[in-house]
Amino acid sequence: MSKPTTGDFTKTAGWLDWFDGPSKPRFQLPPGSVDAHCHVFGPGAEFPYAPERKYTPCDASKQQLFALRDHLGFSRNVIVQATCHGADNRAMADACRSSGGRARGVATVKRSVSDQELQDLHASGVRGVRFNFVKRLVDFTPKDELMEIAGRIKALGWHVVIYFEAVDLPELWDFFTALPTTVVVDHMGRPDVSKPIDGPEFQLFLKFMREHENVWSKVSCPERLSLGGPKALNGEQAAYRDVVPFARQVVETFPDRVLWGTDWPHPNLKDHMPDDGLLVDFIPHIATTAELQKKLLVDNPMRLYWPEEV
Repeated sequence: MSKPTTGDFTKTAGWLDWFDGPSKPRFQLPPGSVDAHCHVFGPGAEFPYAPERKYTPCDASKQQLFALRDHLGFSRNVIVQATCHGADNRAMADACRSSGGRARGVATVKRSVSDQELQDLHASGVRGVRFNFVKRLVDFTPKDELMEIAGRIKALGWHVVIYFEAVDLPELWDFFTALPTTVVVDHMGRPDVSKPIDGPEFQLFLKFMREHENVWSKVSCPERLSLGGPKALNGEQAAYRDVVPFARQVVETFPDRVLWGTDWPHPNLKDHMPDDGLLVDFIPHIATTAELQKKLLVDNPMRLYWPEEV
């Protein structure tokens, strides 16, 4: 059933709605697990989508996100500002405030943001800002503006989340390595999994993490990276198995600097909408021991987003 977009909005043509019948994962998450990358969309009637957005999604509310959290077995969420809301963080901040302390947020802000606005975001649960370099999703923001923002949010103890594609890492390297905060990379920098794992692109990403101990990575979104798709064989092999070697190498090389998230409600997917239960079942293929699973899902996100409870 197609999901509506409320308010004065029409969904982008061909938009794939999130799947509302996710399976119950076979993999039992460690107690206290965090879905460290997810979003809310609107609802548009309450939190309008940004005029400058590159897409218009279906609505995906905080209530629906929290129901998914409970169904999958997570304890907490990190809600990342969706590009369809631009720098209007109200939907994300409202979801965090409504979570009873069980959600943190990552905002998008502009140079014009006031100190009071940053303090209000912090009080709502925001602990980072996102810088997006994926050209089809956002318009270019000058790097000096982003660096200024990074300096201001460092004083709050926040970090910077960066979203880019693997081919762009060389030109962004100097900027990324100059950031004064912890830096969290979305989705391993979107490696091209058709290329060799020991090829120059992915090895440059590993070098980036190896040489800069402030850099973390989310090993999320196999559904965005896979060329083989979600087919699994009798549960013995992972869905999206062409992504497994890349994610496993990051987890095993940098076990204390990795995070994982569902990416619900999966914006801008073109060919299929994943079963979030199947995505959870991807985890033990990339974090193959109980120790690695606990670091990925509990210890690392708690240290970054709820340090006062660690």
